[in-house]
Amino acid sequence: MKTRLILLASVIMLAAVSCNKSKGPEQICSISSPDGKAQLTVSTGIERVPTFDLTVDGVTVLSGSRMGYSSPEGDVPGADWKVGKVKKSKHKGTWKPVWGKRAVVPDMYNAARILFSTKGSEVAIELRAYNDGVAWRMVNEKGENTWNEISDFNFEGNYTAWFYNGERHNIGPESLLESEGERMPVMTVKVSDRLYLAVHEAYLLKGKPLLLKSDSGSKRFSVVSEDTEIVKGDELAWRVVMFGQTPGALVDSHLIELLNPDPAKDMDFSWVKPGVNLWDWRIDGAVWEGFNYGMNYESWVRMIDFAAEQGFSALVLDANWYGPEFAKESDPVKGEKAKDVQRIIQYGKEKGVGVWLYLNDVAGRNYPIEETLSQYESWGAAGVKYGFMFDSYTKKNEKTRNITELCAKHHLCVDFHDYPVHPWGQSRTWPNAVTREFCKAQLDGHSIFYPKTFVTSVFVNMIAGPVDMNNGMFDLRQGRTTRKDNNQEVPTTATGEIARTLITWSGATVIPDIPEYYRKYPQLL
Repeated sequence: MKTRLILLASVIMLAAVSCNKSKGPEQICSISSPDGKAQLTVSTGIERVPTFDLTVDGVTVLSGSRMGYSSPEGDVPGADWKVGKVKKSKHKGTWKPVWGKRAVVPDMYNAARILFSTKGSEVAIELRAYNDGVAWRMVNEKGENTWNEISDFNFEGNYTAWFYNGERHNIGPESLLESEGERMPVMTVKVSDRLYLAVHEAYLLKGKPLLLKSDSGSKRFSVVSEDTEIVKGDELAWRVVMFGQTPGALVDSHLIELLNPDPAKDMDFSWVKPGVNLWDWRIDGAVWEGFNYGMNYESWVRMIDFAAEQGFSALVLDANWYGPEFAKESDPVKGEKAKDVQRIIQYGKEKGVGVWLYLNDVAGRNYPIEETLSQYESWGAAGVKYGFMFDSYTKKNEKTRNITELCAKHHLCVDFHDYPVHPWGQSRTWPNAVTREFCKAQLDGHSIFYPKTFVTSVFVNMIAGPVDMNNGMFDLRQGRTTRKDNNQEVPTTATGEIARTLITWSGATVIPDIPEYYRKYPQLL
């Protein structure tokens, strides 16, 4: 009898241990970077929602970070889901950008694909580990539902962080425990003097653009989500953690682009050429030896001549060339200066200089957008600067994708301005997406554009992609200038402007001054 009681007690204890183990974390899969310096481990967490740990150079920097979604039926994946097949693979190749930081980019990673299933539904979590970062995403293999993301990033230490902050000073440095409320990516994190991280996303085809939220006193940053209708085959955005020994290593990375696909095989982007562009917006009102610069044909001719002289790529014509940019009546192909615009485009062609055309979202919404872009192509325009897109960030992302593709179809480069949605690597798939005002453009931001703003922009904003900051102003007079728009002095120096222009990564470097000021400083030019 005593023996039977001991055996029964042992069975009960084993059952309890087994039950507790099933509720605790169980490692599902682990992959390392090709150089072996980083390891990404996925486990089952509380209620069997998958979590990941990230170790870099022997230091665990993230742990117990959730990866998944919720639905009306429960977590995806969650308590009722079974872990299925785990398939590991390796990739070693190269990417040859149409333009960019390098002519040839190594594309090498280790990967894994984990299947999860429950009644009527099946999802896969795809993992990738590169030498400069890791990424994961969810793919819906079977079923339809409404998902809401519950992923987060749970940091191990009270590290120092910086965050993009729209067209204001970037946030930071601040400790993770001090962060409170919503934060926009890119999130750059200093773990130590020899290790930096960046949190961002890539290949955002569906859903809300990444936004993070943290409570004061917490080192866990949750994804701010919204209901998203999910159908079979949907690929959700890559969640990305980059790492490097310096902030410069993060900026130098191609990881965000590599997580996007190559252009479609039937698309030819050989016409996309990066370069320096002049700009008519800040010349308006400048005076030089009796000539009054304005946004008009005579001034454009002088700018085209200078661009041809210097080998610059293009001239950007900004707002109001087709009428007041915010007026619904302003027709983007029949505006008051449309004839002059067509004349200057032809003049530019004779000189080997392209012309970009501004298009406000008011005209983009109130007139057929493809007809407008088709007309610009027929005129011979080189690109479009799209301004003041109005909508939620989710809708902005959808519209940005659509306009970028339409511009590619009509052989137009594109630059999105005025609170655009953040870049997530589109320039690989759509090389005509050459730049974006994912920053406070310098000449719009005298109240905030100080050295500290530029310095943080370099290792926060530029990690996301090419930025249009329009540095390079040489007319630095103190006090009010003659320029009509925002005619304040520029808080910088001529050598500072040159340094900023060289540092800022962009496929269209837009410099804002009149030719005479550049000729005044030929060494700097």
